[in-house]
Amino acid sequence: MSITVTVENDTIKLPVHVPDGTRLEITLPGEGGAATGHRHAWMQKYIGAVKDGPDDVAAQHDHYAHGAPKRDE
Repeated sequence: MSITVTVENDTIKLPVHVPDGTRLEITLPGEGGAATGHRHAWMQKYIGAVKDGPDDVAAQHDHYAHGAPKRDE
């Protein structure tokens, strides 16, 4: 679900009732790819930046980025 809210005096005014304790994620326009609707859109400029990486870097990214054991393919 997506809604548009209004901010008044640093308070978010919701146009619908949201139960107490509900966790919400708010993305501000121009931050984190909100303009494209994808929260990781800022990464798009890095696609293709590494030309000589391992052939399995997409499948094994946890191994290369975090040192996790390689997964069986």
